[in-house]
Amino acid sequence: MIVLPKIELYLCQKLLQKMNKIDLLRDSIIDRLLAISNKDYLSALYQLVDKSVVESECIELSEEYTLLLQLSEIDIANGNVISQSEIDKSDLKWLKEQ
Repeated sequence: MIVLPKIELYLCQKLLQKMNKIDLLRDSIIDRLLAISNKDYLSALYQLVDKSVVESECIELSEEYTLLLQLSEIDIANGNVISQSEIDKSDLKWLKEQ
């Protein structure tokens, strides 16, 4: 389990509270997409998204996301990282407990 210092935990909680509706909607869509296994359905969705007009190639990050990225850089610099294999082991342990 990852334990964040109180200030980072507080900042993360505040940032999550400030996420705008677009971010929440995007995250909700992504969560639902990850649960879809029907190839034809996913293909149709891909075509819909692929043909949609994107206003710009550059995505502007919100102040909250910028701060989260800065916090991540601090964590990396301080060695507060976990390997993918450790995450996988933790996930498997959690799944077995369910």
